[in-house]
Amino acid sequence: MSTSVQARPATVVILDFGSQVSQLIARRAREANVYSELLPYDAAWSEIVKREPAAIILSGGPESTLGDDALDCDPQVYASGLPLLGICYGMQLLAKHLGGTLVPLDHREFGPAQLTVDRADSALFLGVPHESRVWMSHGDSVTQVPPGFTPLAHTGRCAIAAMGDDARRTYAVQFHPEVVHTEAGTAILENFLHTIAGIAASWRMDSWVDDAIAKVRAQVGDANVLCALSGGVDSAVAATLVARAIGKQLTCIYVDTGLMRKDESAGVVAAFRDVLHLNVVHVDAKARFLARLAGVEDPEEKRIRIGHEFIAIFEEESKKIPDVRFLVQGTLYPDVIESKTPDSKAGHKIKSHHNVGGLPERMALNLVEPLRALFKDEVREAGRVLGLPNAIVERQPFPGPGLAVRIIGKVNDATLATVRDADFIVTSEIDAAIAEGKLSPRPWQYFAVLTPVRSVGVMGDGRTYANLVGVRAITSEDGMTADWARLPHDLLERISTRIINEVPGVNRVAYDITSKPPATVEWE
Repeated sequence: MSTSVQARPATVVILDFGSQVSQLIARRAREANVYSELLPYDAAWSEIVKREPAAIILSGGPESTLGDDALDCDPQVYASGLPLLGICYGMQLLAKHLGGTLVPLDHREFGPAQLTVDRADSALFLGVPHESRVWMSHGDSVTQVPPGFTPLAHTGRCAIAAMGDDARRTYAVQFHPEVVHTEAGTAILENFLHTIAGIAASWRMDSWVDDAIAKVRAQVGDANVLCALSGGVDSAVAATLVARAIGKQLTCIYVDTGLMRKDESAGVVAAFRDVLHLNVVHVDAKARFLARLAGVEDPEEKRIRIGHEFIAIFEEESKKIPDVRFLVQGTLYPDVIESKTPDSKAGHKIKSHHNVGGLPERMALNLVEPLRALFKDEVREAGRVLGLPNAIVERQPFPGPGLAVRIIGKVNDATLATVRDADFIVTSEIDAAIAEGKLSPRPWQYFAVLTPVRSVGVMGDGRTYANLVGVRAITSEDGMTADWARLPHDLLERISTRIINEVPGVNRVAYDITSKPPATVEWE
């Protein structure tokens, strides 16, 4: 595969006003084979122009456009003459700046609604059914469109759910076309990108990989680089991509934290050395991590301590290699948006990820994060383009802090042994069902959680007072939203029976049937 720098593809720039699903807009654009970049809402026009945008999308956001301190973008966005699409908050901004009328609602509208298209001849709604389900989320509403605009659609509670100005190629929708709950959302976004903005469906993942390799090479120069290997697909793809860029300048560090799944460390090291042919240093740090976690129960504190210890080890290892100036991490966009870093400054923090929010403020190594703008399924696609084995590309996600965030409470040798054995039973039983073709859709992620709850049971005609293990299995497209997997009852029964019979100190098993949102995938 060539690693030459490709001509910049036609780009849609998405300005992020803090919606938890802003990155889904970028994802939908890529699915339409249009290159996209997500920038903070207040990015300077000079930064936007560098991307040579063919169109701009204004995302949704949790705030109100009617406040004195309402978030806003560079004024040149509105005067650019580029095709514009406002979504939710973005629609209200367009109405506010272009002469429309806005009012606050008595009650915020959130959830499904029935959209009726009033102008089927509008380029935005070509091929969209007259009526379809959409997902609404707004506290303000447009009551009068700006001069030159036409109302295009409505719902039962929203008289102007979409508006457009054909002459200016400027459109807006009050609902979220990027989420799967909006039935015709993909068609609406593709109408904007292809028909209105005239962007060809020409961008592919192989071009992204070529561009990422070139960017890494330019960032790193002739310096030596460390890569943090966790054993998951993210770090495997990041390491392989960086190795393609700089070759022998890369040294991979696999830190055995003692927080890994059963028999995992040996297999991970062998795969990276023998299959991917990477230079791997294996660091046994079990005692260090257990010491750092001793007595800690708060999940945020666990993540931060683990993150700090990771970086401390990498900095120690870097001193053994001359001229190491960079650290590669497999950070993905869901990590970034949930940690509320500066790249999503308008968002609301969900939790810190060990490789984002857990980093010390001052670090001796600069970060290389080539996957920072990708979702998990896009990372898998990049792995396939890079030629990684399917066994690595299809590995289910595993949190960077490992089993520490699958133990609700204190982390020690005993609790780790319990959750590790229970998790092995969950994964082996579900893997077997997948191999036999018994699960459709295939679960995205599945694991066991050790809870601090103890309950009375009866085993061998005797009373027990032992732990509750939670089982979690979810289906998802990208990890940002998820639904609980409808596992067959006989499979759940086998998992429960085996855990209770084979894992000491457990006498009860519960299955988690909570979606994301309102829950997260991991319990901590």
